[in-house]
Amino acid sequence: MGDTRPAVRDSAQHTGTDRRRAVAVALMLAMGLAALDSTIVSTAVPQIVADLGGFSVFSWLFSGYLLAVTVTLPVYGKLSDTFGRKPVLIVGAALFLLGSLLCALAWNMGSLIAFRIVQGLGGGALQGTVQTLAADLYPLEERPKIQSKLSTVWAMSAVAGPGVGGVLAAYADWRWIFLINLPLGAAALWLLARHLHEPRRESTSRPRIDWAGALTVFACGGALLTALVQGGVAWDWLSWPSITLLGTGVALIAALVLIERRAAEPIVPGWVWRRRTIAAVNLALGALGLLMVAPTVFLATYAQSVLGLAPVAAGFVVSIWTLSWPVSAAFSQHVYRRIGFRDTALLGMAAAAALLFAFPLLPYPGEAWQPTLLMLLLGAALGLFQLPLIVGVQSTVEWEERGTATASILFCRQTGQTLGAAVFGAVANGVLASRLGGAGDLDAVTHSLDSGTAAEPVRRAVADAVHAVYLGAAAAAAVAFVVLLVVAPRRFPVLKD
Repeated sequence: MGDTRPAVRDSAQHTGTDRRRAVAVALMLAMGLAALDSTIVSTAVPQIVADLGGFSVFSWLFSGYLLAVTVTLPVYGKLSDTFGRKPVLIVGAALFLLGSLLCALAWNMGSLIAFRIVQGLGGGALQGTVQTLAADLYPLEERPKIQSKLSTVWAMSAVAGPGVGGVLAAYADWRWIFLINLPLGAAALWLLARHLHEPRRESTSRPRIDWAGALTVFACGGALLTALVQGGVAWDWLSWPSITLLGTGVALIAALVLIERRAAEPIVPGWVWRRRTIAAVNLALGALGLLMVAPTVFLATYAQSVLGLAPVAAGFVVSIWTLSWPVSAAFSQHVYRRIGFRDTALLGMAAAAALLFAFPLLPYPGEAWQPTLLMLLLGAALGLFQLPLIVGVQSTVEWEERGTATASILFCRQTGQTLGAAVFGAVANGVLASRLGGAGDLDAVTHSLDSGTAAEPVRRAVADAVHAVYLGAAAAAAVAFVVLLVVAPRRFPVLKD
């Protein structure tokens, strides 16, 4: 009778590979849901407002979701390190789908905003835990492949979101932009429940949840991010709502430091900032979030108002960088294996800084291919920057710290984007005011351009405002470069898988 052990081993390996592929598909579905939901609502706003009313507060459909995602990232990161990735991801996905169903059933704008926040509470688990699980499932040499796939899914979903939302709102009903999440999310949940099997990890003590820290993170993040999102929009920066929210946020930061120092299992542990590698990457990705605001928020205005492009063509100019970003991210593994994580990221950010600085040097009004080419190259530069840092940080920590570390860098990137929207919005409006000799507002000026009532000096003013934003983004890129060069070690202290 022959020995059957090799056949049994081969069968087990095949089964393990199939399970990992199934889980990878589930992760891509979950990532696609999070990316799609961040953009799909935008083109359906007119139909939503016409049906539910509430035009004065509709911006909270986006702000509420963003706030909920951002403030929950550190909490989900710690919970996934304590209880495992599977329960956190399943609970988060279920909460996201519940919020989607409730959004489809909303009866007024207030209820829709509240249910969007419920969606965001689940979306924080999707974003952070998916990235962490990708590092758990794949060894260091294979992580760029899964990360580039996730980046591709994110890019495709984010680009497709406005188009899908517009089609559903125009030819079906705006409620379908939320109902479409249910079958996709159900498929992801089924794959996770069936195929994701985490190893049992013995614990000598009962896990203790830092509820005080979690609530303080919620309150602190909510106060500061609300001040940044609504300052200069819903109220003036020097008005009492802004001052109250900012003051409350600063006070809660101090309280959070005291609480976390005393907590047995802190939600935001001190080692996240004491370790040079993670602290440097946190700051660098915060700067990345800051500079990403220039192309994602202001380039569409430039393309339509200055170049005179139609909305579809302007959307192509903005989205072109999502094609080169994942390709460059996949290629980055060949670079960082030769020169290291930090130096690869420095190479990418140096190129990004040069490209952002080149934007204001474009001729006026210029041709559409010029900013399109810059955006294509910028996506390639940032793909070379971000992925090595994420993979590098995940490779320097043990399993029980990976969720917290991943959530920390994603939280800093999200916070940087929120800060960038506030700061660069103020910069753009300030340039407009100085060029036009009075109070300036980018939205109002671009509306006058769209209606054909504005003169050539207004177009010049819009170009100058966007150029100023790009110079600010170039400065943020320079800050990221210097932080990595000075703070991060040249060789990341990578642990064995």
